[in-house]
Amino acid sequence: MNMNLFQDIRAGVLEALEAMAAAGELPEGLPTANVTVEPPRDSAHGDMATNAALVLAKGAGAKPRDIAAALAGRLASDPRIESAEVAGPGFLNIRLVNEVWSGLVDAVRNSENYGRSRIGEGRNVNVEFVSANPTGPLHVGHARGAVFGDALASLLEFTGYKVTREYYINDGGAQVDVLARSAFERYREACGLDPEIADGMYPGSYLMPVGKALTERFGDSLLEQPEESWLSEVRSFATGSMMDMIREDLAALGIEMDVFFSEKSLYGTGRIEKALGTLSERGLLYEGILDPPKGKMPDDWEPRRQTLFRSTDHGDDMDRPVRKSDGSWTYFASDIAYHFDKVSRGYDTLINVFGADHSGYVKRMKAVVSALSDSRVPLDIKVMQLVRLYRNGAPFKMSKREGNFVTLRDVVDQVGPDVTRLVMLMRRNDAALDFDLDRVLEQSKDNPVFYIQYAHARVRSVLRKAEEFGISHDQPPVIEDVAELAVARKIAEWPRLVETAVRSHEPHRVAFYLHELAAEFHALWNRGNESPNLRFVQESDPAASAGKTALPKAVGVVISAGLGILGVNPVEHMH
Repeated sequence: MNMNLFQDIRAGVLEALEAMAAAGELPEGLPTANVTVEPPRDSAHGDMATNAALVLAKGAGAKPRDIAAALAGRLASDPRIESAEVAGPGFLNIRLVNEVWSGLVDAVRNSENYGRSRIGEGRNVNVEFVSANPTGPLHVGHARGAVFGDALASLLEFTGYKVTREYYINDGGAQVDVLARSAFERYREACGLDPEIADGMYPGSYLMPVGKALTERFGDSLLEQPEESWLSEVRSFATGSMMDMIREDLAALGIEMDVFFSEKSLYGTGRIEKALGTLSERGLLYEGILDPPKGKMPDDWEPRRQTLFRSTDHGDDMDRPVRKSDGSWTYFASDIAYHFDKVSRGYDTLINVFGADHSGYVKRMKAVVSALSDSRVPLDIKVMQLVRLYRNGAPFKMSKREGNFVTLRDVVDQVGPDVTRLVMLMRRNDAALDFDLDRVLEQSKDNPVFYIQYAHARVRSVLRKAEEFGISHDQPPVIEDVAELAVARKIAEWPRLVETAVRSHEPHRVAFYLHELAAEFHALWNRGNESPNLRFVQESDPAASAGKTALPKAVGVVISAGLGILGVNPVEHMH
């Protein structure tokens, strides 16, 4: 199922090391877990490189170059290996015979599962992402976390994990009361009165339809009532409307959540008390006064006795308040209860995708999950840096309070979901992202979205042309030229890359890899323009063509699998 060439050759290296130990050339039982076989830094050095001699030298009490030379001698008898040469301090550079490359390309072109693996089999992961306040439509910054979380979930599923995509609705805090009051003003407006949008309210026009819907439900009966009699009804109506809008925003990007978890469901239900009771039983709560923090004052610090969580026992910089001196819960208390709920649902791993403004919460959240799960369940938090929008090279401004921010829908409507998703994944999550609405639609090799999709479109055009000329796909692949070899080597890296991306929870690695594969494929295509014998479809020579079309077909398999993980539809044609 795996067809992982790097794993296969590593297994061959380990066999050779065992044979050396059996022959008394190495001590028995040396640890080999850190022995790697990977692409060399420079492809001129060979197809693969192993660090085996460097890893084993100390335990063997021998010079790395001597071990490497002996290992090279053993590998010489492996029919897959053309040569193994010692380099530098003791690396071994390995070249494979041509049959290995054509065999791999042959297997990949006919496979739907290339790169899939079972490393996540039987493991459950919860990926919580977006979780924007239900006070308005999603903006372009939320789009980045949405795309990242969804692509990460697909990447995990590609390797056998069972994934829950989850959205935490912050409907328990003061911001939803502000939403209710803002919606009420739009209701007054729909009743023919002038709205009074005070400072600090949400002025966006997106609340006008909510105001109108409130008149359809209540007529003008709320106008004369005091706030306390309408607040909770309008609040739940408005948050419900906002969540409908957010679900539609996510659907525009092709994202569907499995679970929407309401913060409000934690209040007044005993769930916060239960979670904190668990921490208390473990001796992790105490009454105390925190030292005033250095630098920026957090919102939950006060110079009085509070109930504190010993988060420093689990790696945090300071202990954190869970109950204020007046007996009310801090925001952190509901976060603890929410994560207690997640831990008790039995996940093997929790992943949270946070916006840049929540980076201060990373240590305390990791501390609390560690405390609640007895360090059994790892929590990985991915922080998304900001998106800077440009149009014609000039920056766009946005602010939710002013109501003139750029929404996720604005972007998707202008450039489409596929381009939006791919651009969002062409940078590491911890680096700021510049998104130029004009550049991303340019048909040039400087635009990575076009460059990757163009490679797939070229593959499809080759296969259509081959069909037109009745060229069969049953010939063994031909890999002779250095440019053909470069493409085959890149294809060989795919399973290894998927595994690295899964272990590091970094879907951008898939996007980067697709860009590199596209580059090798375009380079081969361009060489075909200069050397007719490298063209995939040669009308005058159907037999040669039958061996040449295998490589683009294999490239197409990998690009469409990679784009599938990223949630992007591969294009069939480009004009």
